[in-house]
Amino acid sequence: MDKISREARAANMRAIKSRDTKPEIIVRRLAHSLGYRFRLHRKDLPGKPDMVFVARRKAIFVHGCFWHQHPDDRCLDGRMPRTRLEYWQPKLARNQEREIKKQFASSKIWGGACSSFGNARRKTCTSLKLD
Repeated sequence: MDKISREARAANMRAIKSRDTKPEIIVRRLAHSLGYRFRLHRKDLPGKPDMVFVARRKAIFVHGCFWHQHPDDRCLDGRMPRTRLEYWQPKLARNQEREIKKQFASSKIWGGACSSFGNARRKTCTSLKLD
């Protein structure tokens, strides 16, 4: 059973955005501070990567811990919901499968694509290496 009403839950879910999220901004600031220059959300590439380093022919997909099920057990944001498991387990598994396909398609075109889990609570990025 959910702790909040159905209407409040729907409002929460509608408020979740797909770009300019906290983890994405953390990774962008890190890349920019390291001297990298990039383009955002190129629609002409498979999967619409969050960051594209055109000169280096690399792409980065920044994943939120919940929607892409961050594999770190210590991350509280990457936990499976306790309610409606019959809905959430297949949905989150499809997200992970889709991300693998997007990353593979981008790496075939660009020669390199990586995923980064940015944790907004700890303001950390797990990896950023473009060489």
